[in-house]
Amino acid sequence: MAIVAQPAHSLRSARMKGRAVAAFVTLVALAALSSSASAQVADLVDRSTLRVCADPANMPFTDEEGQGFENKIAELMASKLGLALDYTWFPQATGFYRMTLGAKRCDVVMGYVAGGDPVLNTNAYYRSAWVLIAKKDGDLAGIDTLEDPRLKGRRIGVIAGTPPGDLLTRNGLMPMARPYALVVDRRFESPAEAMIADIDSGEIDAGILWGPIGGYYAKKSEIPLSVVPLVKEKGDPALVYRITFGIRPGELNWKHQLNAFIKEEQGAINRILLDYGVPLLDGQNRPIEAAP
Repeated sequence: MAIVAQPAHSLRSARMKGRAVAAFVTLVALAALSSSASAQVADLVDRSTLRVCADPANMPFTDEEGQGFENKIAELMASKLGLALDYTWFPQATGFYRMTLGAKRCDVVMGYVAGGDPVLNTNAYYRSAWVLIAKKDGDLAGIDTLEDPRLKGRRIGVIAGTPPGDLLTRNGLMPMARPYALVVDRRFESPAEAMIADIDSGEIDAGILWGPIGGYYAKKSEIPLSVVPLVKEKGDPALVYRITFGIRPGELNWKHQLNAFIKEEQGAINRILLDYGVPLLDGQNRPIEAAP
């Protein structure tokens, strides 16, 4: 089983209702590159290998073939540190933390929303939001809030049990909404891909997905699609999230190392994310369209 509509890495711990999200990778900081390997990874259980716990079938985040953007960031880390990269694969579902990071089978999990229990969060390495997706040449293209009257009476896809569902209800849009499953076996099903296919075919008029997922699959669509971050919604639940690396509580030296890595390699991280279609936002919710 895998949780599909979350930052999921994206919103894992949060059950999307404001808790956390997950997906995974390991890091070490450039500030310690001149030190010995032992000094670089003083908080790690394994002092010679970059150990990552990840879902084996959770694109665009991770998969066993190393095709996800979190796989690529893990490769960047290993390359910078001169370490071997090793994965422990475990489905992103109930018990993930306990069986992976908590069991010391890895040393970092990527894709946690800032503040997500039970991990210690690093600084954010990107910010993104839920997005509204529609045909670029259609009359819903560019709409940037669910309060827009043009959405009334339209068929809007939404992942069941996620924060945008509350906002659809608040704005009177739920009666015409089409729900897609939140929890599926990602080896065989992809609600996000199904939603994009339904937009392409006209089965639905628009869809709402977590930004990294929506941006990735919209980019793969043969039909040009508009992908607009929903940053103007008022009140709860929040639709904009800061995404961090999750580590074990108390590993402060490791946290400092990862924060240093993020600072030094933010441009390279952004380039990876943008290449996968991830809608990046700065601290004022403005789009980041090019890596620094």
